[in-house]
Amino acid sequence: MATSSPPIPPHKLKGAPGDPTTSIEIQGWTIKSTSLPISNATEIDEMQEALHGLPIPEMPFGNNSIILRHGDSGWEYSLTALAALSGVKLGEPGPGDGGVKVGYAKEWMQSRLEPNSETPMPETSPTKDYDWTYTTTYPGKETAQSSPHLKWTPADPEDPTHCIPLAQLSRRDPILYYAEILLYEDELHDNGSSRLVVRLRVMPTCLFLLTRLTVRVDGVVFRTFDTRIFHAFEADAQSSSTTPHVVRECSGWEAPYDAHLPNPNDLTPLTDANFIAQVLTQLPKSVSQNQRAKGGTGWRGLGTRVEVCHLKPGVETVPDGA
Repeated sequence: MATSSPPIPPHKLKGAPGDPTTSIEIQGWTIKSTSLPISNATEIDEMQEALHGLPIPEMPFGNNSIILRHGDSGWEYSLTALAALSGVKLGEPGPGDGGVKVGYAKEWMQSRLEPNSETPMPETSPTKDYDWTYTTTYPGKETAQSSPHLKWTPADPEDPTHCIPLAQLSRRDPILYYAEILLYEDELHDNGSSRLVVRLRVMPTCLFLLTRLTVRVDGVVFRTFDTRIFHAFEADAQSSSTTPHVVRECSGWEAPYDAHLPNPNDLTPLTDANFIAQVLTQLPKSVSQNQRAKGGTGWRGLGTRVEVCHLKPGVETVPDGA
């Protein structure tokens, strides 16, 4: 038997499809998205200076953003390219940074030596003094205007509302507001691709945001880092607290490039971020989320972390003697 859709709560939309900035006001929330063209040369120079000289990806979208604001608590959260790139390693990658070597580097250097040369092969190593894959574990961050008393804390595994409700999100509820923004993309000097995209949807009962980094280094590795943010507008009777909260789940996976292709002779699916994510999430965690996995990079972003932020209204303090 088909289930009925939930009632549509009062809400206010601003901006028309195609406008650079649109927003929705619903259930005490203001959610705004800005999507603009690729940054120009002056903006790129300013980004690079702000990032202490980090080379900027080929396609940065420095003016794109998504901002979530909860009125009662004063919590405000944003996602921007500049903040995301601040999480990219500047300097030679060390243990846990997930540094990646180009797959054909050794063969390329060997081809430049005489076949019978006794010259020893140099050690292959990352050729850049920064993480040229633009890997970041950026989940978004509170803005300077956000209430400072609101903090993320580890989720309670015994509380069923401290998780991302996949069953609820798979329902065909009406989408009242949708936004998708690209923060940056780079083809890694024709060695693969790195892409960070944010998708947001607001339904009658909740909001859900997915930030996905997809890295593909041809012949070496593919990697995904997802951040999911969820908020239910109405309090759940199963919750251990009546205070509204936001759930944030961060997960990282990686695996050798060609070990799990359905057809090793067809590399086309590896241009599809959703396909890569599906393959990685279906692998045993001992393979895709283990820092010590064979063929892995030891990247510290592997694994899953779930946190909650309780949206308590701020408490105003009265100065002594007032």
